[in-house]
Amino acid sequence: MRRREFIRLIGGAAVAWPLAARAQQPEKIAKIGYPDLGPASARVDRVEALRAGLRDLGYIEGKNIAIEFRWAERAEQFPELATDLVRRKVDVIFAISSTMVEPARKATSTIPIVFATHADPVGIGHVVSLARPGGNITGLSMLLTDLAPKELEILTEVVPQAKRVAVLWNPTTPSLPPAMKAVDAAGQRLGLQLVKVPAQADEDFDGAFAIMARERLEALMVVASPLFITHRQRLAELAREHRLPAMFGSKENVQAGGLISYSADLTDLHRRAASYIDKILRGAKPDELPVEQASKYEMVINLKTAKALGITIPASLLARADEVIE
Repeated sequence: MRRREFIRLIGGAAVAWPLAARAQQPEKIAKIGYPDLGPASARVDRVEALRAGLRDLGYIEGKNIAIEFRWAERAEQFPELATDLVRRKVDVIFAISSTMVEPARKATSTIPIVFATHADPVGIGHVVSLARPGGNITGLSMLLTDLAPKELEILTEVVPQAKRVAVLWNPTTPSLPPAMKAVDAAGQRLGLQLVKVPAQADEDFDGAFAIMARERLEALMVVASPLFITHRQRLAELAREHRLPAMFGSKENVQAGGLISYSADLTDLHRRAASYIDKILRGAKPDELPVEQASKYEMVINLKTAKALGITIPASLLARADEVIE
């Protein structure tokens, strides 16, 4: 064999060998930490929405991505769960709302944190601005300071005679204080007397509704919080038992038997959050990814519940509804 041909053969082998070796190496599996309020069965639709978004972008669980779920029974457990995910060196923490973002923020300033349904990321300081988040946190937002007053307005269309309205809220949800100020302002504008009733855990529900009964309140607004979505069945039952027409911040509450909801499309936000995770795994920095606002909103009405409460939903509202449960 001539010397030149020998060198060419060896050179070709030298190039081919690393390529073959790399092809045989397993693809790196990115780890996504996912803390949420359990049980897992209460989050099936949203988890599947995120998974669908990731699949559309080429991620297959067990092959190139792994989701490490951490289910909390109470909000107080989130700091421990966030610390555990940081210790396990996940690549991204998917912290859905302010309830999960705050403990994750305190646990790490380096691991990227992506949210999907944050109610007020600028107002409570989780990002500097929507256009330039700054730091390690970004994602999608549904501005509750705009949504909550709209929900209260719609409730007055359902029960125009109601002037004393209960506002059930969770003080442990970081984004709610600014929203409650917006609700107060809307109540004054609408000529309503609002009675704010706190609940930090599901065992507070019975006492909260006892207060509503004692105060002879005529309608109920439930300000969106992970707690109220997780325990949606119980809340719907209590509202019916106390014959309170109730506005909720999630269609899941209405599907469980609540009367009406107006909210961002939360499953759509979870699906869209996959694009943030993808960009970060490809090298983008969170502070380079502007926070996006919800683009889909939906009103859902449960006519079966309306009938049980003896309420006639105005035709104008039924015409505007995105879904009517009969």
